[in-house]
Amino acid sequence: MLAVRVAIALVLAGLCVSGASASGGRTSLHVTVRADAMSAWRSATLRCDPPGGSVAQPGRACSRLRASGRAIFAPTPPGTACTQIYGGPQEALVTGTLDGVNVWARFRRRDGCEIARWNRVAFLLGRLPS
Repeated sequence: MLAVRVAIALVLAGLCVSGASASGGRTSLHVTVRADAMSAWRSATLRCDPPGGSVAQPGRACSRLRASGRAIFAPTPPGTACTQIYGGPQEALVTGTLDGVNVWARFRRRDGCEIARWNRVAFLLGRLPS
């Protein structure tokens, strides 16, 4: 039953970051990160066209997002074999729009696949909270 719930959640998360959109849509993201379940969330924003916000190097972040597209936020596909390496208790949530399409992506560092996802968007997350 848990496997079915996880599969459904992954499919729904995938729908949040996929879908057709017109090129050149609005990009506005809100990023929240926390070091662990007991820590406060810290937030940053990113806007593109023109680049701005509180993430480090917004212009570079917008360029990386344009190059990667929505796939950068894709969840780990169901059934993927992941190394059982724990990367830490950090969590992040990215919400908003990318090229005019809604984004809702949660990141954790629970295994090798999740660490790789975190590393793909680390330019948005900034330094790990201490």
